Amino acid sequence: MALTPGESDRLLLFTQAQLARARRERGLRLNVPEATAYIADAVCEMARDGLDLPTVRERAKHLLGIADVLPEVPDLMTDVRVEARFDDGTRLVVVSDPFCMGLHPQDGGVAPLGDLSLDVTNEAETAIALSSHIHLAEVNPRLRLDRSAAFGRRLAIPSGATIWIGAQETVTLPTTPLRGERVVIGNTGLVNGSVDDPDVRAQALTALRRCGYLDIVDGVGVNNRADAESAVARLVAERRGQS
Repeated sequence: MALTPGESDRLLLFTQAQLARARRERGLRLNVPEATAYIADAVCEMARDGLDLPTVRERAKHLLGIADVLPEVPDLMTDVRVEARFDDGTRLVVVSDPFCMGLHPQDGGVAPLGDLSLDVTNEAETAIALSSHIHLAEVNPRLRLDRSAAFGRRLAIPSGATIWIGAQETVTLPTTPLRGERVVIGNTGLVNGSVDDPDVRAQALTALRRCGYLDIVDGVGVNNRADAESAVARLVAERRGQS
């Protein structure tokens, strides 16, 4: 039986989850790999059953409690991430607070900067990679997303990690605000300055749309494939001129 790499990974995850389920049934408390596989496998199966992403994400938070895992696991496992195939495409599912510990500000705690999930569609004929710290508003012109919502944000994935989006594929990706000084200079040449400056933001978004970047404004697509290809050609020409 010939399996794709993705199918092989899915079978490996299922095997790990089966081991975790068997150990839990014997009354053993799960460690980090076991708890991760247990939740991730359930996410994939719920997606296969036709449930939508928000429902899957919420149900996944209630699969295990702190009594089901070793004492140190909740501190080590702040989220579970797995790519699952839904009826409308493959999506990265991020299950935050997987043991429903209630990671909310309390006792004077500080709330984290707001996270946001964005739908991204690759309208190219080839896969496109996104790295962890790229400014999302400036990503490949052939990717259609709400660039206004993405302005000042990056992917909420580990530093140095990369996510591939297949041709004609739509994925939902977790994002988080840029940290530090929040100044972007030189990525595409269309955003130069503080992402918190309203003028920088307005000028950059106007320039991105004028150059042909695929965008979504008020739920409506802006620009088409030909516009995006023109934007790519411009970027390639500029980079050749700089070399």
